[in-house]
Amino acid sequence: MSIGVILGFPAELAEELQRWRASFGDPMAATVPAHITLVTTTMTQDWEATRSHVREVARQQEPFTVTIAGTGSFRPVSPVVFLNVEAGFGECVSLHRRLQTGPLERELPFAYHPHVTIAHDVAPESLDEAETALKSYRASFPVASMGLYEHDDNGIWQLREELDFGTEPDEHRGAAGAAGAR
Repeated sequence: MSIGVILGFPAELAEELQRWRASFGDPMAATVPAHITLVTTTMTQDWEATRSHVREVARQQEPFTVTIAGTGSFRPVSPVVFLNVEAGFGECVSLHRRLQTGPLERELPFAYHPHVTIAHDVAPESLDEAETALKSYRASFPVASMGLYEHDDNGIWQLREELDFGTEPDEHRGAAGAAGAR
């Protein structure tokens, strides 16, 4: 099974960023909500060990504030323009490092760099437009949880659990408890 772990955004901010992403012609704007990836698509053979591991990392994490500000790009390596993570950068890196151990340990092709994608796989002119249009963008929000997702057989990411930071997991929470993901 393939899993991923992300930090979600408050609904209003996520919707605003999705509108921006769509305005640049990004084909994933309608299906991929704004987020910060902590663990990218990773195969795991043991769901229970993976879930326990992610729960333990969440339990040890205190809530923090994220500020996204200004744009950056992975060009020419990858056709991506993103919003920078300023406040919360270190916490994201720490979470990534702790998550990317045990059942999720693997060699990554690129160094981890927390960011919010705003344009991907679009024409170079659209990438330029995204980088310019949002260069002064700034938003802050509290982060108190992370989502554990499964990549299902239909190629869709399904939330399996939203895990609050600094608390014991609620066994009955899952996707229904993710409304208003932080």
